Amino acid sequence: MENQIIEIGNTEWQIVNARDTWIAELEAGKVLYFPHLAFMPTADEKRFFTPKILHPKIRNISLDANGRLKGALGDAATQAALAARVGRFRMQAQTLIDSLLPRYTSALRLAPTSYRPSQVETRTQSWRADDRRLHVDAFPSRPNYGERILRVFTNVNPAGVPRVWRVGEPFDMVAQRYLSRAKPYSAWQAKMLRVLRITKSLRSEYDHLMLQLHDGMKSDLEYQRDASQVTMPFPPGSAWICFSDQTSHAVVSGQYMLEQTFHLPVAQQYDPASSPLAILTRLTGRTLI
Repeated sequence: MENQIIEIGNTEWQIVNARDTWIAELEAGKVLYFPHLAFMPTADEKRFFTPKILHPKIRNISLDANGRLKGALGDAATQAALAARVGRFRMQAQTLIDSLLPRYTSALRLAPTSYRPSQVETRTQSWRADDRRLHVDAFPSRPNYGERILRVFTNVNPAGVPRVWRVGEPFDMVAQRYLSRAKPYSAWQAKMLRVLRITKSLRSEYDHLMLQLHDGMKSDLEYQRDASQVTMPFPPGSAWICFSDQTSHAVVSGQYMLEQTFHLPVAQQYDPASSPLAILTRLTGRTLI
């Protein structure tokens, strides 16, 4: 399998030597891996390295675009300090993306920033929600009409424990494997889902197909076992970037990670023809949004 992880040696979040090849590889669904790009906690912030900071009914702590912290326990001072920490990572992630991908800057839409203090291996979830299985990101209630999901991750584990991923085959191979098994799109069903407020907007055929790929991959245990893939341990002090709607990935193990999501219109890519929307449109021969 072609190398899906591209190692970049930069040590600063401000990239001054960005290469066109890195952009092309990212937009092709590969992972850009920065082994020496660390997000360092202050002495005071080390108190947040405990899963007890997370509300027991919440999966991750998040900081929204307005600076509101959700999912964390503790008094007002504790939550303010944690919000400042997550916000500091947000600024560094924005610096990384703006300097690496300047064409994106004016069009990026900021999503919540998350802190994930829980241990991946001990989570109990349904097969559909289990991110330990190879998948591409797609969300049942939030149709996005081809808008890209760009994510920046950093492992901040204080005990030296890696964040272990599996990275699978390119998106076009996944699509060719599962499109023939996909249930047909129903405009009537999409309208009913919207009327019943199961979806926040009308589900397009693109969104339907992305869910079919997501569920097809996760439900296929033979594929999970035998698909071409590499296991990648991202150590503490490293960062990585991918389009999670395109990169086939699974989160195997780890604890204590920060993550920033950005949304990007397809047209703002350097090469829109490399997007999942373009690939699915070519494979189906239909207009999907």
